[in-house]
Amino acid sequence: MKSWFKSGSPWVWLSAAAVSISLIMVFGLLILIAMRGLGYFWPADVLEIEYREADNRVVQIIGEIQGREKVTAERIRSGGGTIPEGVKSIDRLLIKIGNRDITGLDFRWVDRPNIISEQRPQDLLAVERHEWGNLYGYLIAVKQQGKLVAEQENAWPALHERLVRTRQLFAEVRDIQKGVIGAINYQIEELRMEKRRLELDGVKDPAAYKDIAARRETLNKEFLVLQKRLDSLYQQMQRDSMVVKVANGREVDVPLSKIVRAYRPNAMGVFDKSLHYLEKAWEFVSDEPREANTEGGVFPAIFGTVLMVIIMSILVTPFGVIAAVYLREYAKQGPVTRIIRIAVNNLAGVPSIVYGVFGLGFFVYFLGGNIDQLFYPEALPAPTFGTPGILWASLTLALLTLPVVIVATEEGLARIPRSIREGSLALGATKAETLWRIVLPMASPALMTGMILAIARAAGEVAPLMLVGVVKLAPSLPLDMNAPFLHLDRKFMTLGFHIYDVGFQSPNVEAARPLVYATALLLVAVIVILNLAAIRIRNNLREKYKALD
Repeated sequence: MKSWFKSGSPWVWLSAAAVSISLIMVFGLLILIAMRGLGYFWPADVLEIEYREADNRVVQIIGEIQGREKVTAERIRSGGGTIPEGVKSIDRLLIKIGNRDITGLDFRWVDRPNIISEQRPQDLLAVERHEWGNLYGYLIAVKQQGKLVAEQENAWPALHERLVRTRQLFAEVRDIQKGVIGAINYQIEELRMEKRRLELDGVKDPAAYKDIAARRETLNKEFLVLQKRLDSLYQQMQRDSMVVKVANGREVDVPLSKIVRAYRPNAMGVFDKSLHYLEKAWEFVSDEPREANTEGGVFPAIFGTVLMVIIMSILVTPFGVIAAVYLREYAKQGPVTRIIRIAVNNLAGVPSIVYGVFGLGFFVYFLGGNIDQLFYPEALPAPTFGTPGILWASLTLALLTLPVVIVATEEGLARIPRSIREGSLALGATKAETLWRIVLPMASPALMTGMILAIARAAGEVAPLMLVGVVKLAPSLPLDMNAPFLHLDRKFMTLGFHIYDVGFQSPNVEAARPLVYATALLLVAVIVILNLAAIRIRNNLREKYKALD
């Protein structure tokens, strides 16, 4: 036994067990996130329930089952409820009843023993809306300009036909608002800045001001034409509506302009539900959020996360490589160099929120404020770069991940045999040429390893970004078709902050919970894709310079 301990085998097995347990926990977490996240898009059946309330009233409830739990008798009695003697626990269902504009609630708990009857009528309708969440009920009729055009069995095909028309109109409205009118507003603001710049420069030439006024007048005319087109589209969208009978027997009139989609989940087969699933999944990754980020898509957050990581990588690479090259190739190896290396390693352990505070104070207020004073005086007192934005967020994350890149690159430089350097110098190359043409290319796989670790950490950061640029809802993307196309001063969204906001800041926690899992799964997928791209580049570099090893 003593010889077995002395051989070190127990520690090998202990390390292997620890790694195995860690892997099992990681994969278990990923499986949990995948199950909860992927199930978010599947259309659940809608139930019609007759339920006995605590005061013996019988009410009708229509909705989807969102969760289940077992409730102990002690918990029920402590809450003022009653339960028969001898019963230790009961099942409780969380029902998504929707119709928040009517009932004031999205969800309610019901005790299964109090359910009198439970049905799944095929004609029950589930409606996703731009506002007020889902609507559940029975389709009674379809109206056009307030007049009935279809009812009973003819209402469903008429509704589908008119929804297609309304979606097309809605897409045209969004294109005009986000695209053409957005570009016109941007140009008008640029003209205002140009006029202010002339005033600050003391330009008195009336011709310059007349030219600006003429261009503004042209843009205003274009805007008025587009506004008339928008008014016409809005009127066309308001043409159709539908009548729905909700759970309390009340009939409500719902404009089709407020509807995203309507479907009958109880009448859908596996194929139809699969198509619906794919449609919802595509909407999730390609559309904008709505309903306080609890509905719709997360495309702005995906775009912001990827763009931030790319800018961060571009910024951190030269600084990390230069620092590593100096420490390994040029600096005299002594106490000062060792202290610098210790400081670099310690920087990796600094809490990320500290970097956020530093980025806010130095990058945003000091550096950005001075940039505004020097280059954007016409915009003052409104800040341009003196406010949080994607540039400062990327710089802060570059500073955060800099130690990782420095250490990985320096280790790669240390692995290169001294004989290769000496051989290059013997053939007449200078030290700089040896470094640039021989050493750095051979160390590039190690640099990519550092970038992989940096990307994995930066993509999921939340705390520092809350101070230097990320927001709950960004009105526009940092990249668009307006010159200079990449707007580094704009605020943006990220998947990490989206998870935090939806999970902990949402006014509707129950509605947001499935979205948290779906967004977390998407964040993992984005990080994996970015890392796979970096790993592929690293492997190609490793194969390219393998012959030199």
